[in-house]
Amino acid sequence: MEVQGKVKMVGETQTFGNNGFRKREVVVTTEEQYPQHIMVEFVQDKCDLLNTFQVGQDVKISINLRGREWVNPQGETKYFNSIQGWRIENLQAAAPSAGAPMPPADAFEPATNLTEEDHDDLPF
Repeated sequence: MEVQGKVKMVGETQTFGNNGFRKREVVVTTEEQYPQHIMVEFVQDKCDLLNTFQVGQDVKISINLRGREWVNPQGETKYFNSIQGWRIENLQAAAPSAGAPMPPADAFEPATNLTEEDHDDLPF
């Protein structure tokens, strides 16, 4: 699954317990009719994936949905869900740069040195 949107917040890495469990959160605002603020957590070595991302960047995050069951001291069963990221991509890098327009088609000279042997043998 994937979540796509604009980075609203990148949290600091948090460390828990004696075992060194690490977690880092990022909030992404979706760009749809009713924008949603989706909090995605990255754990352990995946925390470092967020180091190069900043507020305002357009990103695509690959996620897994996680769920767990917990029984409280009164015997009631509770369920918790989390969204865990495992990859994040900067979408702005994939988009063509507005500052570098494509050259016009007539800026290229046609080839003049073709021979009969240079024909294209593609089947279509």
